[in-house]
Amino acid sequence: MSRYGPMYGPDITFLGVDRCDVNDPESYAGADVVIIGAPFDGGTSNRPGARFGPMALRQACYLPHDGSRPSLALRVDALRDLRVLDAGDVECYSGDVEGSLAAIEEAVHRVAASGAVPLVLGGDHTVALPDARGTARAYAAGRTSMIHFDAHADTGDIAFGHLYGHGQPMRRLIESGAIRGDRFLQIGLRGYWPEPETLGWMARQNMRSYEMTEIVARGLDECLTESFSVALDECDQIFLSVDIDVCDPGHAPGTGTPEPGGLTARQLLDAVRRICYEMPVAGMEVVEVAPPYDHADITAYLGNRVILEALSAMARRRKDDEGGPRWDPRQPLLDGR
Repeated sequence: MSRYGPMYGPDITFLGVDRCDVNDPESYAGADVVIIGAPFDGGTSNRPGARFGPMALRQACYLPHDGSRPSLALRVDALRDLRVLDAGDVECYSGDVEGSLAAIEEAVHRVAASGAVPLVLGGDHTVALPDARGTARAYAAGRTSMIHFDAHADTGDIAFGHLYGHGQPMRRLIESGAIRGDRFLQIGLRGYWPEPETLGWMARQNMRSYEMTEIVARGLDECLTESFSVALDECDQIFLSVDIDVCDPGHAPGTGTPEPGGLTARQLLDAVRRICYEMPVAGMEVVEVAPPYDHADITAYLGNRVILEALSAMARRRKDDEGGPRWDPRQPLLDGR
């Protein structure tokens, strides 16, 4: 399981951060976050292309790839204030679902067991199964919860005669015992799937799914606050899963299964910032960025900023925990701090 470098495109790291190798623990000893590419899209039910997501997410920025990104909002430079490394891509063959998922899970588990946060660049959402399971294996059983942003529940059972695909990982996760159904929070669901039978299965697992109508009626902040209390009830850490199609296709056109009526880019960035600032995030993924359907790199840029927002919030949380003036979102930018 050596570092292959990106399977597609040039051998670059995320915005120029240093490299590491998941097969060499010394190379990421003391790391805070290790980025892992999972360029697998063999589980797509509609439009493939997310295998190119890791490449796009690493490079989608108009600034120099110099391993530095000061956040105007949070007043930290996450790529320098944290030790962020890039392990490259796990080698994935779209024709071998189980082999690819096993390789991803082992890479994620190695990173999580080292104490670093694995941050996975997908790939289609099939990779949620190895990503979350690999992370949860590093902690006490049943003590990791899930916050899942998506237009779709991804709780299907069998599709095209197979158990594994991007519409089924959340069911497989719950069935495996890696994540408890009653500590599984979904945000942004909408549209015309799943059907009543699958919704019934979800209800029996005591999942909590915030459909967009409820989010609009109650407000995203209120729904997030409620989800936090559930996520940390009898759990010590969370896995954060961000399917880029949680956003309206006007904000994220480059994805395999676009569904109108989703979150705005601003809402997603604010939500991810809040989660990574307030919650103990043990692992994270950004999935379903499909460059072949993108326009002007809109979706890749959003995915890149979701990652930076998460990292910046983690850095800000650490800084605040160390003492000194705490971050205040109402603070004017040019106040000398």
